[in-house]
Amino acid sequence: MPGIDDGSPDLEHSLSLARAAVDEGITHILATPHHLDGVFVNHADDVVKATAAFQKQLKKNNLPLQVFPGQEIHLSGELPELYADLLGTDERKGFLMIELPCDSVPMYTKRLFFELRKLGTTPVIVHPERNAAIQKEPNILYDFIANGFYAQLTASSLVGLFGEKIEKISRDFIEHGLVQIVASDAHDLEKRQFVLREALVLIRDSYGSAALERFEQSAENLLNGTGPLLSEISEIRPKKRFFFF
Repeated sequence: MPGIDDGSPDLEHSLSLARAAVDEGITHILATPHHLDGVFVNHADDVVKATAAFQKQLKKNNLPLQVFPGQEIHLSGELPELYADLLGTDERKGFLMIELPCDSVPMYTKRLFFELRKLGTTPVIVHPERNAAIQKEPNILYDFIANGFYAQLTASSLVGLFGEKIEKISRDFIEHGLVQIVASDAHDLEKRQFVLREALVLIRDSYGSAALERFEQSAENLLNGTGPLLSEISEIRPKKRFFFF
């Protein structure tokens, strides 16, 4: 949506992004502008209004794309108190898209997630592969998934646009069942464009059609307020090194 955070600066750019999404075969998008990240504050009512206005522009331009209002909510201990101003992936707020700090996983995170669950919502950790603490100790993510929370991988991470290290850990997360959704996270037409189709083809070719169908169904489930599909999860163990003398 135009001019709402670090994504599209104006309507023309947003419509170009929408055309790119349609070209990728995308029919539904959950718009998740940043909220409470120290730079952007996008209140729920404002996002709902902006989404409705943009949907009218899509219809006016004959673009077959349905956009739903959401937020990418930065982790904060105050989220339970701010709950009324948070948007989930569906109207019942069954799932919240939560962004961790880029370099850490605060000690209070799991406790906070359980508090949010008591309020009727389940956190989904977005782009965990880009979190420095999780990169160093991937089984931090395993612990969250084992406790019934979810994680969303960014397509551009999987196809290598953030470098080999993040590409590898993205593959590790898929192989160990630690991510349930793949998102476009498209911001613009230059550096953060749509590569969702490329990522889904990679998943199909590397992990099979069943894995592809699971990721696609999980994304649909989130919009409908039902849980993502799970595969068997396992811890990521360091590979043994052999030394020869």
